[in-house]
Amino acid sequence: MSGPRSDAPDDVDLGRVWISVAAQVWRRQPGWLERTAGRVLRSPGLARALLTAPSLLLPWLLASVVVLAAGAAATLSSGQPLVALLAPAVAAAAIAYSYGPGIDPAWELSCSMAVSDRMVLLVRALAVFAVNAVLGLAASAVAAAVGLPAGSTSGAAAVVTFGWLIPMTAVCAFALAVATVARSASVGAAAGVTAWLIIVLSGRVASGNFAAAATDTVLFLPYLAIGAFCAVVALYATRIPRGTPS
Repeated sequence: MSGPRSDAPDDVDLGRVWISVAAQVWRRQPGWLERTAGRVLRSPGLARALLTAPSLLLPWLLASVVVLAAGAAATLSSGQPLVALLAPAVAAAAIAYSYGPGIDPAWELSCSMAVSDRMVLLVRALAVFAVNAVLGLAASAVAAAVGLPAGSTSGAAAVVTFGWLIPMTAVCAFALAVATVARSASVGAAAGVTAWLIIVLSGRVASGNFAAAATDTVLFLPYLAIGAFCAVVALYATRIPRGTPS
């Protein structure tokens, strides 16, 4: 019996083809932001992997800004803290897409770097979370300053403006855990958004208030516990298998 045959023609050097693909992805000159990230992270390759994260690319960021701006406008017109309800869902989808199999053109290359997959994911996830937290805080602060219902106290305003960061942390950790276990960013994003929708609707049924999921301080401790557990799951799912060289 003859040995296994390759589908590639004999005159095609697949190694050279792969090198050409790698060159196309990595050939661009780093901008000032990437150079700064490279100095901070002490790894140009890690900086490139960070800035090629799909949810940190300009189209995704613009879409996030539009959604949160629409939430702020709706908050001003309705008096309901809609930014606090939208921000966790937007962030959950974004952080799931910081895990890149199938959707990140540089994923395979980032996996071939000396830096571990877990470190790439950790840096991307923290950066995506920070960016979305800043965008959400900006939209929430503007809406709170301009259009909170009359009679709102400063304490209530603070809960509306900052309180959703804790549920956002839990939902983001859940989305990332599902993405890493399922090895699919799309599955993680769908799970995170669905989980948040269920929480919001459950809060509406229990208290009669849609915003209860983001503003009820009784839920903050469970949110933190869920976030910590899901973070452990994500770290475990991205571990290097025993016996595999790092």
